[in-house]
Amino acid sequence: MPKAAPAQAPAEAEAGSLDTPVLKTQGLEVSFDGFKAIRGVDFTLGRGELRFLIGPNGAGKTTLLDAICGKVKPSRGSIRFGGTDLAKLQEHRIAQLGIGRKFQAPSVFAELTVYENLELSLKQPRGIWPALTRRLSGEQRDAIDRTLETIGLRDKPKWTAGSLSHGEKQWLEIGMLLIQDPQVLLLDEPAAGMTDKETMQTGELLLTIASDRSIIVVEHDMEFVREYARTVTVMHEGQILREGSMDDIQNDDRVAEVYLGRRGERHA
Repeated sequence: MPKAAPAQAPAEAEAGSLDTPVLKTQGLEVSFDGFKAIRGVDFTLGRGELRFLIGPNGAGKTTLLDAICGKVKPSRGSIRFGGTDLAKLQEHRIAQLGIGRKFQAPSVFAELTVYENLELSLKQPRGIWPALTRRLSGEQRDAIDRTLETIGLRDKPKWTAGSLSHGEKQWLEIGMLLIQDPQVLLLDEPAAGMTDKETMQTGELLLTIASDRSIIVVEHDMEFVREYARTVTVMHEGQILREGSMDDIQNDDRVAEVYLGRRGERHA
């Protein structure tokens, strides 16, 4: 797929290279009625990095994404995004700063066209009056066209979102995030329920997006992880068990014991 449009870093974020952390948690804990779902997690995401989070159910993967985007509040620790501690902010403010979150099930406006879905997702004033009076600028139309190209829906701008395949709906929702110009994307099982071809196209889309943005992907499909992961973080019981390449992960005895079940097993 074509290269995604360059992201603009939020004002609070610090400039840096691909090796510079764009996101960092320190001593992060999340508790629910006394149960620690996240236990002292120190996690670093580099600029332009595609990171996969894997681990058994209940390992804390989705809770970590929830804490980063503000859906849940940490009981302890910090989440640094540039010069800002996200742990102190509300969910909408975190989104405004440049953190985009996509959940597993696609959430699009089924009765609207692909183009209209992207148009509604543009950064602009909200409310009835702005919606009734706004006119797209040339820059905004160009942004929509670039996004359509990136997500592989250039030929379907007038299709209703409800008529798209499952994979295309997932791509459209990713496009709805991209057009808001986030610096970091948080994706929960983006390839779930897709055909083999759609899964491959989704992997290529993630690689394209990661050329100038950072992505964290929670994923259970080990074949998908093997094919597209650059760096993998394994979580277990609310903690980080191991980080490294997929080869590193597959050859780690601790991972084999608590997650893969036995050495050499191919599916989670």
